[in-house]
Amino acid sequence: MSADRFIARKLKFQGNLAAVSIAVSFLVIIVAVAVSSGFRHSVRDGVSTLTGDVRIARSTAFASEGDTPIPAKLPSEEELLAIPGVQSIRPVAVRAGIVRSGDVIHGILVKGLPDRPDSALCVSIPTRLAAITGLKEGDDMTTYFIGEKVRVRRFHVTEVHRDMLELDDNLVVYANLDDIRRLNGWGEDDASALEVTVAPAFRSNLLVNDLTDEIGMRLLLSGEESEEDLVATSSVRSYPQIFDWLDLLDFNVLVILVLMIVVAGFNMISGLLIVLFRNIATIGTLKTMGMGDRAIGRVFLRVAGGVVLKGMVAGNVLGLVFCIVQKTTHLLKLDPVNYFVSFVPVHIDIPWILAADLVAFVAIMLLLLIPTLFIARVDPAQTVKAE
Repeated sequence: MSADRFIARKLKFQGNLAAVSIAVSFLVIIVAVAVSSGFRHSVRDGVSTLTGDVRIARSTAFASEGDTPIPAKLPSEEELLAIPGVQSIRPVAVRAGIVRSGDVIHGILVKGLPDRPDSALCVSIPTRLAAITGLKEGDDMTTYFIGEKVRVRRFHVTEVHRDMLELDDNLVVYANLDDIRRLNGWGEDDASALEVTVAPAFRSNLLVNDLTDEIGMRLLLSGEESEEDLVATSSVRSYPQIFDWLDLLDFNVLVILVLMIVVAGFNMISGLLIVLFRNIATIGTLKTMGMGDRAIGRVFLRVAGGVVLKGMVAGNVLGLVFCIVQKTTHLLKLDPVNYFVSFVPVHIDIPWILAADLVAFVAIMLLLLIPTLFIARVDPAQTVKAE
């Protein structure tokens, strides 16, 4: 065992407030990272459900009766699926309609999905539409579709879902793909658009936009007549306000991280100064025995580092417990109009948490180098004489 480690074991840290501050700071850091990651995953999943990460269509407009559909399976689909980051491609069919419930009339967009488990003419409606029309699970929803002639469909409401992007009056109702194909007069090989789902590791703004450009280029150069007028649209570019909000949230987390490191660091500085002042005689004695300033500094840094590690572990445990409780109970609620979700989402992203722990620990230990400069000012002749 080295001398500085042996001596550090004999010294006690006398800053309980600093130790508590470390634990609280790491608790806040873990919660901030988990909440930021939770928002990003929840919002991106919501966007992906509504439009896909990348949308392939002839235009961004929704289909109406008489519109020319695109192939449900592109000739170059296998080539697109081979692009790194592309996870899946699904066909969808969309039709604008009007819901009437009693005296209430409201416009909607009915989106047909291929993986809906319900039977024909069963739909899932958003909570805001349910609030406007008074519809609930088990009710029938009369819907009018305007074209060359008015078509009427009576859908059965099997689910009321919270739509992540209830940003305007065009509320999205999810139905079976075949129902919307029949409504538009299309066959089983037709679709309004193709939605590309990107692998989670490629869902950053930059990578999604890069994948969109790559897909658009492949469609342009494919040489297939059915693909020559198709365009690929990124969800990031379609909803810039949402992703700008997420970037702002990440910046806020960065600010919180810096503030917590500064608070914890300066509390630890004050605690370490207390230890140094109470052990001036010990410092003088060590100097008379030939130990240098750096070696003595390492002794006290070891003492402080042990406190930081204990506070970090305590803060991590408390933070993870809070995250697990919030994830399972949704105890803390939010206004979905302002935050897109009805509760505080959390996602325990272990790599990001470990990275935040490492950055915070290193930054705090660097701050603790400041009080160790005091050691050089201790005169062993004066301290030994005082003793």
